[in-house]
Amino acid sequence: MNKEQIEAYFRDLQDRICQGIEAADGSGQFREDLWSRPEGGGGRTRLIEGGTILEKGGVNFSAVSGPLHPKMVTSLNVTEEVEFFATGVSIVMHPKNAWVPIIHMNVRYFELSNGQAWFGGGIDLTPHIIIPEQAKWFHQQVKASCDGFGADVYSKYKTWADDYFFNTHRNETRGIGGIFFDYLKEDKAKTFDFVKSVGESFVPIYSHLMKANADKPVTEQERNFQLLRRGRYVEFNLVHDRGTKFGLETNGRTESILMSLPPLASWEYMHDASGYPEGQQTLDLLKKGIDWLA
Repeated sequence: MNKEQIEAYFRDLQDRICQGIEAADGSGQFREDLWSRPEGGGGRTRLIEGGTILEKGGVNFSAVSGPLHPKMVTSLNVTEEVEFFATGVSIVMHPKNAWVPIIHMNVRYFELSNGQAWFGGGIDLTPHIIIPEQAKWFHQQVKASCDGFGADVYSKYKTWADDYFFNTHRNETRGIGGIFFDYLKEDKAKTFDFVKSVGESFVPIYSHLMKANADKPVTEQERNFQLLRRGRYVEFNLVHDRGTKFGLETNGRTESILMSLPPLASWEYMHDASGYPEGQQTLDLLKKGIDWLA
């Protein structure tokens, strides 16, 4: 397959994910913001706000090209002058109800004019309040999307997610992880099929979690804890996330990049969760290496 076919798939994936999420939410509808990049290409940013279940969510598609930014040249260790092409879909959902988790997914393709090309992406879950049986279910679904591509694919990319989605300044994971992968260059057709499998898993996974939790009652204590957990999410995205930092440093489209941030979040000095057992349990489970399938 060529880059045009990969771009067309991602464009269609955005359409189908938006349709699926609108159906699951019940009332919210995405509004679209079309944008172009002066150096080449552009994208479609789609935002859903004030839905029945979702407080804010974004599904971004982009296909951009042009000369490599100097920071990209350094990052990729490229010595010759090359053009780049990049396309993909990026998603973050922030629900209203504290029992519905935040979810993130990204699937992407990058190509250089010198012949190098690779895929990257992943899917991970950040519950405000961890429900262990739902964490297990989520990892079962993610593993199922990996199983046709090698016996060690899930475990390898699960470890990568644990290491990547980690707030080092807090010594805690962002959530319960999932899978993360990057610079996959071998067997382009098989890797694209794997990326498709991950992308196709999004709507079934998140629709289930939305419907399972959206009607649960929420106390003021649970809402306050949700806002604190959103704050930790913001910390990761602005302090550690390579994609966010890289996009802002290379003149990316700010509104689309910061789409991942929640509409409201909070920070409490020296927060003590000992008076809220579910919150303390959640904080105790924000660790690398947990076998959620056990």
